[in-house]
Amino acid sequence: MSQRDELQRGTSALVIAQSVRNDIQAGRLAHGQQLPGTRALADAWGTSVATINRAMGILAEEGLVINRARSSRLVHNPAAPASSRQPRVVLIGGYAGSGKTELGRIIACHTGWAILDKDTTTRPVVEAALERLGQSPHDRESETYLTVIRPAEYEALMTTMVENLQCGSSMVVTAPFIRELSDQAWCDRLAATVTSHGGHLEVVWVRCDADTMRSYIRHRGAARDAYKLANWAKYIGGIDLRFAPLLPYSVVDNSAGAAPLQDQATEILKRVTAE
Repeated sequence: MSQRDELQRGTSALVIAQSVRNDIQAGRLAHGQQLPGTRALADAWGTSVATINRAMGILAEEGLVINRARSSRLVHNPAAPASSRQPRVVLIGGYAGSGKTELGRIIACHTGWAILDKDTTTRPVVEAALERLGQSPHDRESETYLTVIRPAEYEALMTTMVENLQCGSSMVVTAPFIRELSDQAWCDRLAATVTSHGGHLEVVWVRCDADTMRSYIRHRGAARDAYKLANWAKYIGGIDLRFAPLLPYSVVDNSAGAAPLQDQATEILKRVTAE
């Protein structure tokens, strides 16, 4: 295949080299990571082995790829910007109205870390999708929401978490996480994902008594909470106020009369930021 033919098909060695270079410099491919084999790359790009070899040759000349025996190649980017500390992920779960987002914001304000809140991140898309599917945009109870929309919400949230980890950024991630933290396989994947990106995971579960939760929910006046408030006895009877995540975690109590969230956040940060 000629260089001209490659360019017309969008699979030239220059195009492939540029894409791989961008992934290396953006942290998607980490220093020391092994690249797929030549044949696998050729299949992925829909091009020839010769084109892949030319692309890898370009990157090897730039020092971004080290060629080894049997088409084995390693990413070489030791000068990539890196934090002097491993990135922290504080994952905060809790029922509606428990105060998990408020706790997350307090921690983010004190640290300057990114805050990834599920509702803030996904709500406009969720509401548009529900309307398109013929549901109320405020629906959070139907089978359509629970089986179609909700999994996509959490996938988007966790993908954003991983992208921040790849950049070495610490963050606070807030969502109910009720199904997720009661699923051992999900918990194991979470821990493995954070560890594989050199991060430290801290899971926090926010507890709150039923009366205080109801007051918080009423006060925020979110349309998505209308069903809960209208069917409060049924809702509160269907949740476990003593829920415990299936991996190491700490508890924050946001019930009326408990220690201020500020003080409890400070204790979490002492532990999370300790060397």
